[in-house]
Amino acid sequence: MKTLVTANQKGGVGKTSTLVHLAFDFFERGLRVAVIDLDPQGNASYTLKDFATGLHASKLFGAVPAGGWTETAPAAGDGQAARLALIESDPVLANAERLSLDDARELFGANIKALAKQGFDVCLIDTAPTLGVGLAAALFAADYVLSPIELEAYSIQGIKKMVTTIANVRQKNAKLQFLGMVPSKVDARNPRHVRHQAELLAAYPKMMIPATVGLRSSIADALASGVPVWKIKKTAARKASKEVRALADYVFTKMEISQ
Repeated sequence: MKTLVTANQKGGVGKTSTLVHLAFDFFERGLRVAVIDLDPQGNASYTLKDFATGLHASKLFGAVPAGGWTETAPAAGDGQAARLALIESDPVLANAERLSLDDARELFGANIKALAKQGFDVCLIDTAPTLGVGLAAALFAADYVLSPIELEAYSIQGIKKMVTTIANVRQKNAKLQFLGMVPSKVDARNPRHVRHQAELLAAYPKMMIPATVGLRSSIADALASGVPVWKIKKTAARKASKEVRALADYVFTKMEISQ
């Protein structure tokens, strides 16, 4: 099982939208996908509620169940080639921030290893937009991290902190690979966005993903409806679908997920 975290220390940058669409895309490729929502806001849990397992993310900061995470496994004999399983955000998740980082890292890491035994190909983890115990524990357990970024000043400040955080985590989790930053909610007609994208490319030439997602209302429509944007029957959704699919294809290739 390959594990990917979407992270940015700034909210409203398209982090959850990116993760949800990766989940839908990977699912449609025939992969078995586990989604863990570590963001107390629970936006990913809302969009993916039809795939809820009944398991709560807070449990991942406790002891591994005696029987493992069998509740997340595809039902025996269901004939499905793939399964998308949501481990949803819950109010108790806030208690994880009271744990020491060492305890949280050990507990969460053990639960991710137990989850991997249930036959999932990929695990996608959404995180809160702050550097807390939950985000740190996820990074310590992950193989990859992806950072959506909005081309605004506050978001750029957040990504600078995120790059530093990732570098620090890699001192103990050497397998963690930063796939890079993906510009999200881009308005190509906004001179400020154009300027900030050029500045980021100059400052982080090897960290910018060669795919962008525009500022598309159809994406918000899709998230509210619990479907990927390519299921929205609007002409305006075609451009968004192409952009999101291109990003998913890039991430899929970089993660070297076997089918």
